[in-house]
Amino acid sequence: MILGKASIKFDEAPYIQSYASVVGKKEGEGPLGAAFDEVVEDPMFGGENWEDAEGRLQAKIAQNAMKKGEFTPENIRYIYAGDLLGQLIATFFGLKDMNIPLFGLYGACSTMGEALSLGAMSVAGGFSDCTMCLTSSHFASAEKTFRFPLGYGTQRKFSATWTVTGGGGVILGKKSSKARITGITTGKIVDYGIKDKENMGACMAPAAADTIYQHFCDFSSKPKDYDKIITGDLGYIGQTILIDLLEEKGCDIKYNHMDCGIEIFNKDAQDTHAGASGCGCSASVLCSLILGQITKGAWKKVLFVPTGALFSPVTANEGNSIPGIAHAVVIEHS
Repeated sequence: MILGKASIKFDEAPYIQSYASVVGKKEGEGPLGAAFDEVVEDPMFGGENWEDAEGRLQAKIAQNAMKKGEFTPENIRYIYAGDLLGQLIATFFGLKDMNIPLFGLYGACSTMGEALSLGAMSVAGGFSDCTMCLTSSHFASAEKTFRFPLGYGTQRKFSATWTVTGGGGVILGKKSSKARITGITTGKIVDYGIKDKENMGACMAPAAADTIYQHFCDFSSKPKDYDKIITGDLGYIGQTILIDLLEEKGCDIKYNHMDCGIEIFNKDAQDTHAGASGCGCSASVLCSLILGQITKGAWKKVLFVPTGALFSPVTANEGNSIPGIAHAVVIEHS
């Protein structure tokens, strides 16, 4: 069922059949360490370079998600997946041997929300019996792509977020389970003219506010209708901006808002400044803490809103602003 300007409510809501999270050493040492399915000590994941490492990470996520749900590649109709690297090389090289039809997606750090939205549409629409949605990021490959190689030794601003080495994968299908996706709200590009690539939270918060408010309008819902409203990777600075922007629209979310970029690290003990970001940030927290709480019934209804900053080194160096986008997914206990 189409709702409002940007939303869909599923008449036959797809179920979450399996999910898995894989992270690196630093993430495993954080507050959520025990919740992840696998913590890999080797930052190279057995690979020869950072890009190879992230590809191997993607493959490991997919393998874990299938193993937990007792699936084989032959059971999966489509994969919706993405990463932060140019031409999605982590996704394409990491998943090429699985021999599954694949849609490569790029929504920056909002990609998990995009993947879940499209995957849920394909299952609910009858175009797939079983679909996998996954994303990843790697601290070193992201630094190399968007800022400077690690060997350069640059100082990080206190407004900067730490890119998560990790990711998560979700398998959607029609078989009844403890969690399902009941609706989505697709975000649009929002540009407040911010140009500071060391302050991703400020770049993404306006898009998150726009999508969340649009969701409330489309579904005729209120913040109190959700146990948690969870953004992807705004961090501490972005969280403050988001709450202020929504309060201007008459929406108070500060009592049930949570941000994956805040939850995954201890910013003081682990020196992660404003929090965490990356495609793997929201994906790994979703496939550990969030779905864990939903499947056991501790949370009945969650609005999951991964957020993305849409820029590249080319546009940033040319002096362009950094637009943002966010996609909302309603996940309910069933």
